[in-house]
Amino acid sequence: MLLNPLNRRHRLRHDIPVVPGAFPLVGHLPAIICDLPRLLRRAERTLGSYFWLDFGPAGHLMTCMDPDAFALLRHKDVSSALIEGIAPELLGGTMVAQDGGAHRQARDAIKPAFLPKGLTQAGIGDLFEPVIRARVQAWRDRGDVAILRETGDLMLKLIFSLMGIPAQDLAGWHRKYRQLVQLIVAPPIDLPGLPLRRGRAARDWIDAQLHQFVRDARAHAARTGLIKDMVSAFDRSDDALSDDVLVANIRLLLLGGHETTASTMAWMVIELARQPVLWDTLVEEAQRVGAVPTRHADLAQCPVAEALFRETLRLHPAVTLLPRQALQELQLGQWRIPAGTHLCIPLLHFSTSALLHEAPDQFRLARWLQRTEPIRPVDMLQFGTGPHVCIGYHVVWLELVQFCIALALTMHKAGVRPRLLSDVEKGRRYYPTANPSMKIRIGFS
Repeated sequence: MLLNPLNRRHRLRHDIPVVPGAFPLVGHLPAIICDLPRLLRRAERTLGSYFWLDFGPAGHLMTCMDPDAFALLRHKDVSSALIEGIAPELLGGTMVAQDGGAHRQARDAIKPAFLPKGLTQAGIGDLFEPVIRARVQAWRDRGDVAILRETGDLMLKLIFSLMGIPAQDLAGWHRKYRQLVQLIVAPPIDLPGLPLRRGRAARDWIDAQLHQFVRDARAHAARTGLIKDMVSAFDRSDDALSDDVLVANIRLLLLGGHETTASTMAWMVIELARQPVLWDTLVEEAQRVGAVPTRHADLAQCPVAEALFRETLRLHPAVTLLPRQALQELQLGQWRIPAGTHLCIPLLHFSTSALLHEAPDQFRLARWLQRTEPIRPVDMLQFGTGPHVCIGYHVVWLELVQFCIALALTMHKAGVRPRLLSDVEKGRRYYPTANPSMKIRIGFS
């Protein structure tokens, strides 16, 4: 019952078909959240490469399944401002929902700290390594874990270390961020106990904490961390930005560094657990390297770990859909798209498209290990492209390779390996971010 059996009438919007089966108020959200791959395949098979999906409170978005739609991410007449329109209380005032000068101003204030040179100078790899090692050692000692909950807590601790935030009450922060992300899909009903009320309360709690961290960064000149750097850069800006804008962007960085990376890390462990040969290959590399890398210059020594990171992100993308808005009339294939049209670019579809990847449904490290050409924009589409390429790309690359090597070294030394204890397909979610079920357990034996 993920689609409404009472709504099977075929309709058109701007001569483009609307997917049948939408429910009142929530539209196609039940199917988008719980079974997006099947929904997209079915719609493409029956309606073609262009169709409308109903995102409930966010309205109708025209979904483009043709590979040419990927170019929309770089198109000068396509805006990211729709992101703020869909989730104004979560993403309003953040650089992910801005274009042009406003986006550059916020981004330029923090970009240097996220590049390999800045990360190396700040010793971020040395900061991350003991945190990761301690966490996987705790997993080894416990014997089995709820993997997504554990990777979520680990990622919060890592991003807090990067930001220079005291790592207190990680479980509380994890819970607040899970409530916060529900603002993207929350029905516009503000009553106690409903997602909108819980999401707003979580946002207010997080923002209050971040405002205090900003005040502390200004008060303590010797304090280090990304928040200190961001506060200094924002305060030096020619067009001074308010603390609310600063806090909104810090909240965004915490969310991006926590929710999506934790999902990818969990899927990496799941794939290692269900593919013994993959685990053996990683262990062999980890033993050859001998230690967890701490600098980007060292990552070249770990091609298997890097391939595991890239292939996991391809097959299990943490971000499945990107919304955009046409500023001018566009020509997409045979269709003329009116100015103002809300667009949906299905990254999940392109990640697993046979037009872009050989044997796309198979988990293959060889597609990365045997390649001779450089990484293309389409190969890292999960991080976006153009002016909106993810600022945390190099951080994620570093911490996930570190995690792979630390996991392999720690578990192999104890004579154990990851084993899957749960049904992977049960309880998966695809939107607003994609992740395995919180109930999936991994054993180490």
